[in-house]
Amino acid sequence: MAYRVDITERAERDFARLYEVIEAEHSGTARRWYAGLKEAILGLELLPHRCPVIRKKGQIRQLLYGTRFRVYLVLYRILEKQKLVEVLHIRHGARQRFAPSDLESGES
Repeated sequence: MAYRVDITERAERDFARLYEVIEAEHSGTARRWYAGLKEAILGLELLPHRCPVIRKKGQIRQLLYGTRFRVYLVLYRILEKQKLVEVLHIRHGARQRFAPSDLESGES
């Protein structure tokens, strides 16, 4: 059975900011890359357990997308009872490691 993918407000902001940072509006290559990231996120509806748990508390999982210098992390959790994948945060892989409160506070 497929899961519903819900992108939180914070992840929506991350996604919109990413569009600006990679200048997808002005580059076909960047636009295709961005569309591929979106497709990978929405693809979690079929196989959400395929990505590893990176934080046991809250069962936060990590989807990696991209190559080399443009690897992004999509942090999400699976809510089994609701058959829901909740996308929490999208960030560049080279950013400093996040603190436990980052995902819980809803702040950037």
